[in-house]
Amino acid sequence: MENIIEKLKELQARLLKVKVLLNIDQKLVRANDLRLQMSEPNFWDNREAAVSIGQEAEELIAETAKWLNMEQEIKEAEEMAVFVQQEANEELIQELEKKAVDLEKEFSRLEFVSLFSGKYDKSNVIISIHAGTGGVDAQDWAQMLERMYFRFCERKGFKAEILDKSYGNEAGLKSVDLRITGAYAYGYLKSENGVHRLLRNSPFNADGLRQTSFALVEVIPEIPDEGGVVIKDEDIRIDVYRSSGPGGQSVNTTDSAVRIVHLPTNITVTCQTERSQHQNKENAFQILRAKLNQRLLEEREMRERKLKGDVQKAEWGKQIRSYFLYGNKLVKDHRSEYETSNVENVLDGDLEEFIEAYLRFLKK
Repeated sequence: MENIIEKLKELQARLLKVKVLLNIDQKLVRANDLRLQMSEPNFWDNREAAVSIGQEAEELIAETAKWLNMEQEIKEAEEMAVFVQQEANEELIQELEKKAVDLEKEFSRLEFVSLFSGKYDKSNVIISIHAGTGGVDAQDWAQMLERMYFRFCERKGFKAEILDKSYGNEAGLKSVDLRITGAYAYGYLKSENGVHRLLRNSPFNADGLRQTSFALVEVIPEIPDEGGVVIKDEDIRIDVYRSSGPGGQSVNTTDSAVRIVHLPTNITVTCQTERSQHQNKENAFQILRAKLNQRLLEEREMRERKLKGDVQKAEWGKQIRSYFLYGNKLVKDHRSEYETSNVENVLDGDLEEFIEAYLRFLKK
């Protein structure tokens, strides 16, 4: 019985910390203010503003309600514990024990979701994987990462589609662009942004020598264009050409592949997975807009950090995660320091522990 009471006290303490972290009390005040505005007789005079206020209120109410309900359930369980302690009824003790376990599971689920507090965490995401140093081994590594993210999407119920793919000459991929849609897709996958390092006895080496290969993973939120991105006709160059498959073989007899170069930034986007040139062009513009939006966000963040006196140069040089596929196998994240020896599961899309460790690392 003492263990149950202790578990409930621990849940209560964790709840108080989360409420502070998420500013639940302030959000409740804001939700009440919005309710008052919505009750005013002239509320719908400005329809656009009214819709915006209504959406904000709905989101705040939905977020705070989950934690208020949890708070109430923990309180009721604690009151029940006092009663059960006095009665010493074995059946009631078992019922309370089950209640405590269920509460802990539900709290952990809510606590994990609460880590998605970034502005664009709810957004869909575009992931680009580029083979780096390591030749054919690096191209094979890029394809292994592509499979890992597809398997992760299957686990989460996300939809993943290929926007563009460039095959390696011998094996693997030179690069691939994926669009992933689903609730909190960017929140889940933003932890993957950076350089991934593979260390293994290479199957592409006749002597099976150990080799280190790299792949760059770019993770960009697909956010609504807020007017900051303007793509002028004179700022882009559009090339069309015949798409190709593995080993350079032709997969289309028409010039359906599209390459768009944004001249001011030198950002280049290619799309060739669709048979329609129009669809490839649309996909290419979608990726270009996302990359330009990301560039604007990074510039804005850099200016803010400069004002605060905390400017750090953005570099791709250091890997965020290493995958050791020899000896005592290991996958280690160099930011959160989380690691696991279950390499096969990770490469099969089991990334939740790395994601949670990274999100908690961001909160420090």
